[in-house]
Amino acid sequence: MSKAFATKSVEDVRQYWDARPCNIRHSQKPIGSKEYFDEVEARKYRVEPHIPGFADFERWAGKRVLEVGCGIGTDSINFARAGAHLTSVDLSTESINIARQRAEVMGVADQIEFVQANAEELTSAVSGEFDLAYSFGVVHHTPHPDRAMEQIRALMAPGSTLKVMVYNRHSWKVFWIVVTQGYGRFWKTDELVATHSEAQTGCPVTFSYTRKTGREFLERAGFRVTEVSVDHVFPYRIKDYVEHRYVKQWYFRWMPERLFRAFEHRFGWHLLLTAEPK
Repeated sequence: MSKAFATKSVEDVRQYWDARPCNIRHSQKPIGSKEYFDEVEARKYRVEPHIPGFADFERWAGKRVLEVGCGIGTDSINFARAGAHLTSVDLSTESINIARQRAEVMGVADQIEFVQANAEELTSAVSGEFDLAYSFGVVHHTPHPDRAMEQIRALMAPGSTLKVMVYNRHSWKVFWIVVTQGYGRFWKTDELVATHSEAQTGCPVTFSYTRKTGREFLERAGFRVTEVSVDHVFPYRIKDYVEHRYVKQWYFRWMPERLFRAFEHRFGWHLLLTAEPK
């Protein structure tokens, strides 16, 4: 465990995400309406268009899927639409409540079991074996991510697949945080990344991984990594983005799309790992 997070607890993390569930402000429509959920999904996949390809929703039709960290349920709905039998888990009570409401509004509630649970104690709340375990941007926020991965491994069927996104330490985002928010204090990278990793500042815990340490992270839990890639650089000016305008930072405007995509694949914030149980 990083010394930066030695005093942080799962309860600290729960309170943080209950205060502002992830992507809750992606729409200005009334929360709970179909229009709200449609706009949240459109905005999420506009900014992070690599998610559907990584999740490969259609592949899991008729399969048992465990989603660890569902948030307000954007990916959950798409797994269910594709025909998966889904168990979606989240630490945040507020997030689970919104995700349940979303499933009802979208007509897929009978395909999803929502469970409020701590990923570090997952097997006390979830049973069975799953064909896919999927966790996008979640396990790096728990104080003991190795425990969470061991719990996920215990719930996976023979021949199953793991798909995980954790944050990439060798990324543009980390560089930007250390330079602009930390004034070059690289020795405080862990604390700085945690504080500024999310839309709401002050996240209690945020681990980040290189391609090498990301592999090792999964291997320690009993997985064999089959694919590693990097994606996602956020190019927009925050002051415009929060007003639902998409204006790129000046230093990204001049980049041809092909060059920008190459930059994302080298310095993206999302480290995408696919693995299978050993």
